Amino acid sequence: MDKQITIIGAGIIGISTAYYLAKNHKLSNIVLIDRNNPMSLTSAASGENYRNWWPQPEMFAFINRSIDLMEEIAGATKNRINMTRRGYALATRQKNIDEFINELKAGMDGLDERLLRHRAKQNCNSYLKSITNNWKTTPNGVDVIQNRQLIRTVFPNYAEDVETVIHIRRGGDIDSQQLGQIMIEYLREVGVEFKFGDVISIQKSNGYEVEYKAVDHVQTIHSDIIVNAAGPFAKDVANMLGVKLDLFNIYQQKIAFEDNQRVIPRDLPFSIDLDPQILDWSSDERDLLSEDEETSWLLDCMPNATHCRPDGGITGNWVKLGWAYNQTPDSNCQIQKTDTSFPEVVLRGASRLQPSLKAYYGKLPSRRIHYGGWYNMTNENWPLIGPMQMEGAFMNCAMSGFGTMASCAAGELCAKWIATASLPSYADGFSLKRYDNPELMRRLQLASKGVL
Repeated sequence: MDKQITIIGAGIIGISTAYYLAKNHKLSNIVLIDRNNPMSLTSAASGENYRNWWPQPEMFAFINRSIDLMEEIAGATKNRINMTRRGYALATRQKNIDEFINELKAGMDGLDERLLRHRAKQNCNSYLKSITNNWKTTPNGVDVIQNRQLIRTVFPNYAEDVETVIHIRRGGDIDSQQLGQIMIEYLREVGVEFKFGDVISIQKSNGYEVEYKAVDHVQTIHSDIIVNAAGPFAKDVANMLGVKLDLFNIYQQKIAFEDNQRVIPRDLPFSIDLDPQILDWSSDERDLLSEDEETSWLLDCMPNATHCRPDGGITGNWVKLGWAYNQTPDSNCQIQKTDTSFPEVVLRGASRLQPSLKAYYGKLPSRRIHYGGWYNMTNENWPLIGPMQMEGAFMNCAMSGFGTMASCAAGELCAKWIATASLPSYADGFSLKRYDNPELMRRLQLASKGVL
């Protein structure tokens, strides 16, 4: 197979697709087209976290495969991607978490007896903290901790009213830019090309004619195979081919700042508050917010899932906060849409689980970064990977908030579809074939979308 392959989109998903086409299938007649520098749009806004738990066995297997591949890269590069294994810690004030446990078991698909551990006793000497960057020495599976004294010992920074902590052990964070750079270096070595420009049309004619505007002129590339890895622009690219993809985009924000008061422990796992909350405002602040319709919503009950983790490794001194509370789709992805109120809002939200963050109320450090990125999603919150209803056209998109953690498995899977190689058992579930599977779609509609 010596066909010209054009990948539209040079984010981590497009790059990973090219990487596995070249590495595993020896296909390097590849061009990646993007209006921006590689890894510079949504990929640059990654939270850089990963975890293997999902409430569906297909996603569990898919992300586990992606982590396997990330670990291979980490091992081959002396951990150039700075992979950690502090895990995900999901905290709640609820003692009865049967529904969540059932989702854990469903996702593990029969492996729960080996991977799920209940920690209810006061002294649990077998519980191991994840304090090392060596993923090979940390436990797998999930620890469910429901002893408040043990929680206080292991997570002293958490609020005292936390009743349960679900510690997902195969999780942590990586340097996504380094992951992409490693792949880019390999691709350049084998002759893969990167071109800059806006794709303006795709015509089917004995293959595909891809027109793109580079600076002030239009160029055309003839391609036998097209890959739609355009992230928030994937729907637009599909439309050029006459293919309807039911996708939408939601803009989500994060902040990172210098923790100059050292209020967040450096060994803290990626911590998520599972409970909805009322933001912690003073009486004067509440009165002020209530006077304006544009701010009064900040007094309402807010969604769950505030995020907090140390940034920069054990020796660093930055903290990263996120909260994907925005649920409003947006069709204009050309501009960044950061909200000036977000830093203080996410700080107030995250302080419910991490009360020590209150030290920064109204005085966030000047050394901080406020940024955002697009979640490109399907209604069921699963990616779309595989053929795109036209011969020679493929897609690798709709990665929602899990693009970095899914990137390696997504690239590998898309490459297998293109190279007509043997597919993993989960392949059909991530392709358009899933919409012809009523049982799978029913299950997806009933299941939780997972913690983003």
